Amino acid sequence: MKEFIQTLKNIWTLKELREKILFTLGIILVYRFASYISLPAINMAEVGSLLEQYKNQGGNRQGAGLLGLLSSFTGGAFSRASIMALGIMPYISASIIVQLMGMAIPYLQKLQKDGESGRNTLNQITRWLTIAVCLVQAPSYLTSITQMFLPHAQFASAYYVHPQSIMFWLPSIVILVAGSVFAMWLGEKITDKGIGNGISILIMVGILADFPSAFLQEVATQTGKGGLGTIMILVEVLFWLLVVLLGILLSVAVRKIPIQYVSRAQARGGVNRNLMQGARQWIPLKVNAAGVMPIIFAQALMFVPGLLTKLDDSNTFLAGFQNVFSWQYNVLFAILIIIFTFFYTAITIPVNQMADDLKRNGGLIPKVRPGKETSDYLDDILSKITLPGSIFLAIFAVLPAFIHGWLVQTDGFALFFGGTSLLIMVGVILDTVQQINTYLLNHHYDGLMQSKLSRTTNL
Repeated sequence: MKEFIQTLKNIWTLKELREKILFTLGIILVYRFASYISLPAINMAEVGSLLEQYKNQGGNRQGAGLLGLLSSFTGGAFSRASIMALGIMPYISASIIVQLMGMAIPYLQKLQKDGESGRNTLNQITRWLTIAVCLVQAPSYLTSITQMFLPHAQFASAYYVHPQSIMFWLPSIVILVAGSVFAMWLGEKITDKGIGNGISILIMVGILADFPSAFLQEVATQTGKGGLGTIMILVEVLFWLLVVLLGILLSVAVRKIPIQYVSRAQARGGVNRNLMQGARQWIPLKVNAAGVMPIIFAQALMFVPGLLTKLDDSNTFLAGFQNVFSWQYNVLFAILIIIFTFFYTAITIPVNQMADDLKRNGGLIPKVRPGKETSDYLDDILSKITLPGSIFLAIFAVLPAFIHGWLVQTDGFALFFGGTSLLIMVGVILDTVQQINTYLLNHHYDGLMQSKLSRTTNL
């Protein structure tokens, strides 16, 4: 405990690190404050219990689970009809589109290889595409509010302006688009001047905002009439901690590829061969190299199948895609995660460039020739470890569906057992801790987490 307190003091001592952390916390406060500002045309007094009303009307409890999941990504802003209701998800959707288009459009492929200038151009394209996505999602959100959740005929007092008028639609769309762009700007500012990945941190903050209320609701359910009592709460907490530990192990697991650096004298067969032994190092290939991005990508697309229910309301198979605990939803979700894991790993780990860099610096993998054979070897190893990694990632993502009902009773708390929420929290926290450790180690301080597990993340 003393070492941990000393580490916190070291963090506060470093002016640059202290300013980055305070800047990040300040941006988070701004984001959370904005999520409580409602659209000017809607009376918040009537919208406060929006999700509960939706669960209780028409017996359509399935859609409420999907709506609750979407609301969790925006920290409840979606269910509060906030100016930040769309949150950061339009930016995530635009990033997916740009990366998919990059595989087919030569211009985008060229930008991906142009270094810093190319990345800046891609970021600019993503920003403009985010606005386009918002212009599609904002009317859809307003339609769901005015026709499904708060129909004017039953909730006339919830509107300051009639929802069919242009004075409702035009300002609301502009404000929702501006709110999403503002969230994107906040995330980029955290990345540039704060600590950690800004977009991921904003998503994590939105998820954590719902954790206390979800846990308290589960406690009330288990200790109330028909519940299993306090012992069951303890079992749930212990199981949750076990799931968190397994999630951390999945995030930091690596396959070490030994490499041998030989000196120029060795390469020429010089006289110093026996005296100058090459330094042996490792290439750590992560089992889950894609991190939480496949989860975020898949989640962004999982709202599309739910829209298919509008084509045929009586189709029970399509209706299952609106329930995050149904087998239809989870099977498709798992498949998308596996696909996106391979896709994201392929575009973020350039094995050809790694092989070229090794050859240029006099490095080689024992028993593997430099050049193309090294590239093929790395690609083969990466494929072999990505397959089990993607499967385990998919299992974690659908774990809430398995424990819901028999272990955890409430929908909100079940989503934190594995699934998108837990994996995003674990991944973002580990990445942020890694960056803090880097600052501390560069200034000759001990890292934030002195353990073998933490050191693995810094490889």
